[in-house]
Amino acid sequence: MKEMYPKKGRVILHVDMNSFYASVEMAFDPSLKGKPLAIAGNPKERRGIIVTCSYEARKYGVKTTMPIWEAKKLCPQLIVMSPNFDRYRAASHGMFDILFEYSQLVEPVSIDEGFVDITDSFELGSPLEIADRIQKQILSQLDLPCSIGIAPNRFLAKMASDMKKPLGITVLRKRDVEKVLWPLPVVEMHGVGRKTAEKLNTINVYTVKDLASANDIQLKALLGINGLRLKERANGVDDRPVDPDAANEFKSVGNSTTLPSDISNQHQLLLVLEGLAEKVAARMKRKKVLAASIGVTIRYKDRKTITRSKKLLNPISQKDDIYTVSKQLFLKNWNGDSVRLLGVTGADLVEKEQAVKQLDIFSYEKDARNEPLLETLNMLRNKFGQGIIDRAVEKAPTKDRQENIASETSFSKDFLDFFSDE
Repeated sequence: MKEMYPKKGRVILHVDMNSFYASVEMAFDPSLKGKPLAIAGNPKERRGIIVTCSYEARKYGVKTTMPIWEAKKLCPQLIVMSPNFDRYRAASHGMFDILFEYSQLVEPVSIDEGFVDITDSFELGSPLEIADRIQKQILSQLDLPCSIGIAPNRFLAKMASDMKKPLGITVLRKRDVEKVLWPLPVVEMHGVGRKTAEKLNTINVYTVKDLASANDIQLKALLGINGLRLKERANGVDDRPVDPDAANEFKSVGNSTTLPSDISNQHQLLLVLEGLAEKVAARMKRKKVLAASIGVTIRYKDRKTITRSKKLLNPISQKDDIYTVSKQLFLKNWNGDSVRLLGVTGADLVEKEQAVKQLDIFSYEKDARNEPLLETLNMLRNKFGQGIIDRAVEKAPTKDRQENIASETSFSKDFLDFFSDE
C-alpha cells in the first residue's frame, strides 16, 4: 500500500465526532435514538442554553446556543437532558484509544475531535481504507458516529471533515483547493470568524479565493502575522505537524509580589491576590493562552514558603475565574500568619490558536443571555460545528484595581487528562 502514500508529504486525518454529547446519550440509552434530543446547561430553566442537539432536532431548526424556550417552540417534543461529563470523557477516551491503534501520532484538540498522522501506517491499508475502518470501529465499539477528513495537512483535513456530516469521509487534496475551497465565502474558512471576515471585506476579500491572492502588506496591516497565516491556509499550505504532546505542554504564566510590610489582614491579602490574578490574566491574554491549572504561592514572615495548585476541568483565562480559584487555594492553605510574599500562576497552558474549544456550559449560561452575543454564537457554531470563538471587550485601566479591566467570553476546551494517572 506504500504507493498509495506520498513520497515526501504527509497523510493526516481529522476525526470529528458527530453531535457528540447527544450521540453519547443515545449510545447509553438506545431508546433515545431517532428522537429529537438536546443537551442543555440547565434543562429545568427556560433560559437554559442548548449545548448540542441530535440531527433529528436540527431538522426542526434547533441549534446550538439556542435558549430552551425557543427550541421547545420549534420542536415541542424535544427531549432536553443535563450534561454528563463523566460519561462524555469515558466515551472520548474510548475514541482516542481506537485512534492510537492506527498511529502513535494522535493529537487530541478537544473532547470530541483530533488529528491523526497516518503517513507511516501504510501497512494497515490505503488512507481511505484506514479512515473507513476507524469510522466503522468507533461506530461498532462505541455506537458513536464520526466524520473524517483526509488531507496532506491539518487545515485541509479539518475543512474536509466538515463537508459531510454525519458519518462522512472526505478526501481534500491540495490540487482540489481552487475548485472546492476558493468559491466559498471567506467566513466559511476554518480560522476565520465573523469579525475577521468583516475586516477582510474592507479590503475586498469576500471569498477564500480573494484571500488566497490578497496583498501581503494589506493583510499584515489588517490582521498582523495571522493575516499571512490565513493566506497560506487559503492556498492550502499548512506545515504544522500532528503533535501528541501539544495537549500536555507544561508552560506557565505567573506574577508574584513582595509586600511592603508583613500582612495578616485577610481583606488586604485578598486585594493583593486579586491584583495578581488581574496581571496574570492580562499576560495570558497577550500570549493568547488559557490555563488548565492555577497555583498560589504563600511566603510567610519566617520565609517558609508553600505552593499549592489545582487542576481545572476546563482551561480559564478571565481575571475573575483566576481570582476565584486563587482565593479558594489561598483560604484553604493560609495558616493565618503574616504573609511576606504572594504569587499566582497559570500553568498547563493551552494555545488558543491551536485549541478547538469546547463549550463550558456552566460559565457560559449567564453570558449567553446577551442576545447580540447569542446571535453571533449561533452563526459561528452553525459554520464551524464545535468551533472556536473569543470575544474580548477592552476597558481602559483605572486606579481602582477592583474594577475589571477586561471582560471576555470564550469557549473552553473540555481537555482530557490523557497522560495523567488520575
